[in-house]
Amino acid sequence: MMRIFHRPQHEDEELVPAVAEHFLVRVISGEAQVEERELTGEWTKSEAGSGSFFLTQTDAPYLMRWQADPDRPFEVLHLYLGFRRPLVNRAARSLGLTPSRLSMRDIAGVQDAFISGVLTGLTAEIQTTHSASSLFVNGLLESLTVHLLRHYAQTQPSPTSRPAQLPAWKLRKALDHMEAHLAEPFDLDFLAGLCGMSRFHFSRSFHNTMGQSPSRWFIRRRVDHAKDLLSQTNRSIIEIALTSGYESASHFTQMFRRKTGIIPRDFRKL
Repeated sequence: MMRIFHRPQHEDEELVPAVAEHFLVRVISGEAQVEERELTGEWTKSEAGSGSFFLTQTDAPYLMRWQADPDRPFEVLHLYLGFRRPLVNRAARSLGLTPSRLSMRDIAGVQDAFISGVLTGLTAEIQTTHSASSLFVNGLLESLTVHLLRHYAQTQPSPTSRPAQLPAWKLRKALDHMEAHLAEPFDLDFLAGLCGMSRFHFSRSFHNTMGQSPSRWFIRRRVDHAKDLLSQTNRSIIEIALTSGYESASHFTQMFRRKTGIIPRDFRKL
């Protein structure tokens, strides 16, 4: 799975989910000062310039924040290799490595000419006006996988058990659906069905991936959505309440204060 994101110039805090597969991020354009930390840890800083990449495979969610150059668009590419696990396993064995004992080293803000070339080719092929060639794409992905294993993989002393996590495509399905239906009641059964999972398995996997339950994430996104409307529009409090999924202004005010410490009217004055 590969996606391109147009990021805002400034982000105070973004929750990055745990990823059950190798996850690579490349800065396509722009520059930014990026900071990362565990949910209860200290911030660590790195520079993200055009062409630099980040690589992670983490069992726990973490937080990111950044400040980008305001004069250039800040665009990043996300590539998940886990959905091609047979390719990763085949490449590992070709190098004499044991797939079950491999993990990727955490890499932040590194320049790698080979990776830049491959990802530039992948981006161009996928965005082309004609149909992308699966043979060409698979060849690039295979070359990239071998390169990553050669230069950025490490061997664990023994296979490690990992908590159940949502694959990237299932997580994106669930997040996209919740984001598009913030004004509607939270429906755990629908989300679990969307991912082809039981309520229990979906909830546990989502929590392991995001560090919070699906319902808590949904409530937080409702409040964040309301904060955006309060600061960027002149809509009335009751209109924002209804748009954000609350039945009344009083219920909205109660939940907003519980999550932010202040009432909506005072937040708008900030």
